[in-house]
Amino acid sequence: MLAGIDRPTSGEVDVAGTRVDQLDESRMAQWRGHNLGIVFQFFQLLPMLSLLENVMLPMDFCHTYPAGERRTRALRLLDMVGMADQAGKLPSALSGGQQQRVAIARALANDPPIVVADEPTGNLDSKTAESVFSMFEALVKQGKTIVMVTHDSALARRVKRTVLIADGEIVNEWLAHALPLLTHQLIWLIIVVVLSILASTLPVLNASRLTVREVLAYE
Repeated sequence: MLAGIDRPTSGEVDVAGTRVDQLDESRMAQWRGHNLGIVFQFFQLLPMLSLLENVMLPMDFCHTYPAGERRTRALRLLDMVGMADQAGKLPSALSGGQQQRVAIARALANDPPIVVADEPTGNLDSKTAESVFSMFEALVKQGKTIVMVTHDSALARRVKRTVLIADGEIVNEWLAHALPLLTHQLIWLIIVVVLSILASTLPVLNASRLTVREVLAYE
């Protein structure tokens, strides 16, 4: 919804003063092209285009830079992510980590103030994931806003703000900060304690009480 790809059934979506939920498809595409860079979990590079052409594509669509400057800017962005020497290759010739680097360069093509990343490290090994996350940290230092979805608690501990979403709803923020610090077994233990309290106050739950051992068996 932040990127305008999905529409809310109710409520408002306000991004930096723009009511995204009120934009039609044409205005949405224009707004997205100038204000958002999107990094997908599965990269979404166009397979028939070279890396250079993939990074130039957003500039071609939005005309944010003169035609004569787009190639130079795309090469500069590829160089920033360490992929300039591969500019003429097709995505299929790259590893997953390399494709994600190119996807980040493409997301920055129009110099958007906000970058939205959907599980950008989900399909990468730990070393490559660390490299990608370090790029995001560098972008934040340059003044970019990074909105990243992740299930990696180690990465969540390193960001300035964490928002925990469960079943489509935002969980209390103090819990979002506390959860990454908890071990898996301790989280389950907390769940057991809560269930025990509920069971003692609501007789209807007594028949379905679980012991700590039984709950931990669900790991």
